[in-house]
Amino acid sequence: MPLGSSRAKAAKSSRTRPAELRIDGLDKPIALRISRQARRIILKIRPDDGRVEVTIPPWTSRRAAGDFAAKNLEWIEERLELLPKPVPFAAGASIPLQGVEHRIVPSGNLRGRVHRDGGNLVVPGEPEHLARRVTDWLKAEARRVICDTVRIKAARANLKFSSIAVRDTTTRWGSCTCDGCLSFSWRLFLAPDYVLDYVVAHEVAHLRHLDHGARFWKLTATLTDGDVDLAKTWLNGHGHDLLRYGQSGD
Repeated sequence: MPLGSSRAKAAKSSRTRPAELRIDGLDKPIALRISRQARRIILKIRPDDGRVEVTIPPWTSRRAAGDFAAKNLEWIEERLELLPKPVPFAAGASIPLQGVEHRIVPSGNLRGRVHRDGGNLVVPGEPEHLARRVTDWLKAEARRVICDTVRIKAARANLKFSSIAVRDTTTRWGSCTCDGCLSFSWRLFLAPDYVLDYVVAHEVAHLRHLDHGARFWKLTATLTDGDVDLAKTWLNGHGHDLLRYGQSGD
């Protein structure tokens, strides 16, 4: 999942066709999309939910898309097998908080706040609400840490931003628009501190430089408290793993 462009949002260049493909040998549907930018048939597996997608140019038929997927059935099965197994937010599950593994433990009390206690994440409330309470706590903590980090780095570089959004994005860890709107994935809170620090530094640097030129990377390095290359390497090697937490696996 890459970091975002700092350009203004472009008009959507693709349309999603409300259709699915079925091929022999695969027990799940394949989502079919049409893209005006596509010049060939593109087959991919979404790392966040394991969904199989085929993107086609407007002039390509549904049948051709199905034939292409069928020819690549072995590739699809291999990639699905390699996907990290989902980790639902449930009692006893282990999840990373700022890179450190914590075990989800019900408190046994109906009232109280979700909190860390050593290597445990203690969750009060009814069992049926546990997953939602964990998710809400993670998003709130992510927002707190990300917003604090943005403010510190923006002040350091004497830069101003318009807004900060923290979402459950599946395609970008962070992004910055030309009018200063910053957006981040809450799942960065699961990663080691130096990874979140780098992603925030990267997007704050975009407030000044709208490209990825030498001056941009110099400012990013200045704003990053840790090692830029180490953080990039971690994201490339482990970033997709963060998408499995909170997934049911259904």
